[in-house]
Amino acid sequence: MKLENNRFRLNLALQGLLLAVVLTPATAVATGDTSQKARQMINEMSRASRELNYDGIFVYRRGSRMDTMRLIHRAGNGTEMERMVSLTGHAREVIRDGEKVTCIFPDNRQVMVEKSRPRKFLTAKLPEPIEQVAEYYEFSVAGKDRVAGRPTWVINIVPKDDFRYGYRLWIDKENHLLLKSELRDDSGWPLEQILFTRLEVLDHVAEQLLKPAISGKDFTWYSNTAGEIPAHGGNNGWKVTWMPQGFSMSDYEKKALAKSNMPVEHMIYTDGLAIVSVFVEKLGKNP
Repeated sequence: MKLENNRFRLNLALQGLLLAVVLTPATAVATGDTSQKARQMINEMSRASRELNYDGIFVYRRGSRMDTMRLIHRAGNGTEMERMVSLTGHAREVIRDGEKVTCIFPDNRQVMVEKSRPRKFLTAKLPEPIEQVAEYYEFSVAGKDRVAGRPTWVINIVPKDDFRYGYRLWIDKENHLLLKSELRDDSGWPLEQILFTRLEVLDHVAEQLLKPAISGKDFTWYSNTAGEIPAHGGNNGWKVTWMPQGFSMSDYEKKALAKSNMPVEHMIYTDGLAIVSVFVEKLGKNP
């Protein structure tokens, strides 16, 4: 499958908008090269998101859709566990424990268990050290601001070509956790936003906080982990013949999906920061 240049360039839809990149009400920092300081802050943020215990409420916005979620994270002994609960819209819970993710959908009385994938949050995808992707992105300290009542540094991540997203990050000055992030197109328009309205760092996370509020009893259970087909067990007929510099396939598998008789091919491409997932499914038995 040939993915043309414009298929990787995900921000074309808003290309014609001429919007200024304005940081308000952040305070500007002194001019000059702040890239080293920005990279240091991002590395500290990446470690804090994995190593600290915290409980917070955040708003996630993409396009016209907006959701409010609660996130509880526990770290210890080199492992992480987290629980995410929707506070608006359809009820749902996501429990992540090691290599397994359990998604509970009470409205449909369904539970999906699958292999752990890179999380939505930017900090879960960041390589450490961040210098690994410095060939493709520029980093700078844009200023200071306040989020959830806490002072933050504001960091810009700007791609060096036209094939990637840019990011703006608000990092807590005290505990280095990410309090706000924006995914931006080439004009600076935010396509996706995550904003914590409350975030508390904890010494300890009680076991009960990580258990689902819904047992899933009498629900229909689906397991993608059980339906996975080894990546090299079949013939992968789909090939990418072009991709931006720095992108490579990081994962490939065939797996069975709920309510589908045909296995689906799942390919993941990344440059170390941006992640592109490609799903391929036959519509019928004929080739």
